[in-house]
Amino acid sequence: MTTSAQKMRAYEGPLFFARGFRPFFLSAAVFAGIAMPLWVAMLVHDVPVPSYLEGSAWHIHEMIFGYVAAVVVGFLLTAVPNWTGRLPVVGGPLMALWLLWIAGRVAIAFSAFSPLFGAVIDSAFLVVFAGLIWREIASGKNKRNYPVAVLVSLFAFANIAYHYLALNDLDIAPAERAALGVIAILIALIGGRVTPSFTRNWMASKRLSPLPASMGNVDKASMALSVVAVVLWVLLPDHILTAGVMVLAAVSILLRMARWRTFAVAGEAIVVILHIAYLWLAVWFFLMAFSIFSDGALDAASALHALSAGAIGTMTMAMMTRASLGHSGQVIHAGGMIKAIYGSIILGAIIRIFANVLPVDYMQAVGVAGMLYALGMVLFVIYFAPMFIKKNVLSS
Repeated sequence: MTTSAQKMRAYEGPLFFARGFRPFFLSAAVFAGIAMPLWVAMLVHDVPVPSYLEGSAWHIHEMIFGYVAAVVVGFLLTAVPNWTGRLPVVGGPLMALWLLWIAGRVAIAFSAFSPLFGAVIDSAFLVVFAGLIWREIASGKNKRNYPVAVLVSLFAFANIAYHYLALNDLDIAPAERAALGVIAILIALIGGRVTPSFTRNWMASKRLSPLPASMGNVDKASMALSVVAVVLWVLLPDHILTAGVMVLAAVSILLRMARWRTFAVAGEAIVVILHIAYLWLAVWFFLMAFSIFSDGALDAASALHALSAGAIGTMTMAMMTRASLGHSGQVIHAGGMIKAIYGSIILGAIIRIFANVLPVDYMQAVGVAGMLYALGMVLFVIYFAPMFIKKNVLSS
């Protein structure tokens, strides 16, 4: 019987469409590297964009449903075949999905001319992908990952809701929270699997012990608390109950991570970045709870960036760099350039969160944070683009 690995090696089409991470990771980084400076220009210099989504609505939508969506799709198109044993989506179907994502970005960029058309084209991408993920996971009888398919479906629904609210001049905040909440749960779920797993593999290769603890009640309790905290935040963002559960979720994450041997891998950036990304979840829970308890001492938007710029920005880059190296036949190690990528993303997040209290002009601080984020994306493109387009050994 022909294995998935054998079928992959038999693929003779363009290398760029030989695996989902290639077009989607590269395009995500290129897009974010352009969109973030454009947002800074919109914010600081009032530069207009011909989109029906104005100002922050455009920025929020395109970073969530443009950049993050592309990373999620690239990751899952690469990971799901390993979970299910099914043949990866390659060639023409992969190119069609990628072009649909591009069509969404163009449609939103010029949606001022036809808002409904732009919303429909953009929404179609995640709807199609959700159907694809359900097909792959169900066909592979991979019941363990049904929650991932559910989350992707909710992500697609959040995008539709975002457009519905925006088109009808209603508050888009609930859809924004729903989308970010889905991504936070994905990080808690998948990040909670791969971080201790990759840590264990690296430590075993170095013959270090004791290894990270296996999944247990602490992990399950932390995951449950994280989900409850996120759901409460989506539904009751300013409620004292939400703040209390968020504190409990943050503490549970710290307890969980205490079993993962973080300091043992401090010398290998491509492993420790996963720990940093997961830690950002706890920071977000703490800061969001503080913004509720303190009655405005820390504004909610700044606290939210611990999730958007911190946890999401760091985890997406951690997964993109690691998967790109591993599936391009390269040594999974972070050299100077990759460390610079991580540093730019993390520093940008820190500056954005504390922009209100830094001894500089707020708009200047936000601009610097945005440009550091963009710098990380540009460095990713410079370093990884050759791996995505040149001929090398395809991984299984």
